[in-house]
Amino acid sequence: MSDDARPGGTATAEPPAAAPTDAEQTQGVSLGLRLQHLLHSQSTLGPAAVFVVALVAFAVLSPNVVQAGGISTILGQVTVVGTLAIGQTLVILTAGIDLSVGSMMVLCLTMMAWFSATDSSQGIGLPGPVALLAGLGLGVVLGAVNGILVTRLKLPPFIVTLGTLNVYFALNLKVSSSATVRGIDMPSLMTWTGNTVNLGDLRIPYGAILMLLLVAFFGYALRLTAWGKHVYATGDDSEAARLAGIRTDRVLVSVYALAGLLSAIAGWALMGRLGSSSPQAGQVENLQSITAVVIGGTSLFGGRGRVAGTLIGALIVGVFNFGLVQVGVEDLWQMFATGLLIIGAVALDQWIRKVKG
Repeated sequence: MSDDARPGGTATAEPPAAAPTDAEQTQGVSLGLRLQHLLHSQSTLGPAAVFVVALVAFAVLSPNVVQAGGISTILGQVTVVGTLAIGQTLVILTAGIDLSVGSMMVLCLTMMAWFSATDSSQGIGLPGPVALLAGLGLGVVLGAVNGILVTRLKLPPFIVTLGTLNVYFALNLKVSSSATVRGIDMPSLMTWTGNTVNLGDLRIPYGAILMLLLVAFFGYALRLTAWGKHVYATGDDSEAARLAGIRTDRVLVSVYALAGLLSAIAGWALMGRLGSSSPQAGQVENLQSITAVVIGGTSLFGGRGRVAGTLIGALIVGVFNFGLVQVGVEDLWQMFATGLLIIGAVALDQWIRKVKG
């Protein structure tokens, strides 16, 4: 018979089990779940890892990728796509999409050339600063039209911007008559973004520096201003944001207008890169901007993502495009690789969105 069962015996209660420590709890969580939580809280971590791996891989396959000439080429390619992608990020953060950024870019480029061309058969010869401001203002108007159609008519952003993509591109062909305006026929300000800062053999275009400044500005605005918090809230749950007092329609119009402005700036950068105004330019930048945003970790369902991640996404696109060319991969396989990147990025986003807590 045990002591506690005997008459007069002393009961010996077992001490309560100690609560599991944080370390023991962490050990109980699977590696996949911890990675899921980490990527949910740090949306730029995944794209940064992909960028490093891609850069190292292509550097091994073709050293030209990491040499000064290769980096200069990648920066030149990324400038236009990256600038467009900043505006695309703002729209996608609100759970929308803008398919018209490429056509807005080319239309603004064409109009800036027409405003400033010194040849009377191609333009009206306005001073460079006036022509530039007029082109930037046009971008704001075009973007705002998208935003107004989305908010006032309650049309899906995909349908609205698919329609304006065709409208803006048709206007571009009408105004330009499909003719190219040479850089020498415009004020030097129109092609200023193509000038470079030379650091040894490395050439950094002014347009790339402007893009980095825009990334810093909008990164700050999204994270540390009331407007930025409203953008995230609108994308996360538009109805809840409206009930909380946020004027969601104004937020949406503002992000589409800013996307138009950034498209115009991208057009200015493209004009500097080409040294001319070509109405047929920028045919693929529209989709590449969406690719950069998605690969950069911004959720297509809104409410999550950062502009810094978009920049990394644009760099990944640039490294893949240049690297695949350097190793002799055919164009069709380049598109194939880009498609796999997009599918992988969206699948990863879906997985991350399932995180609990």
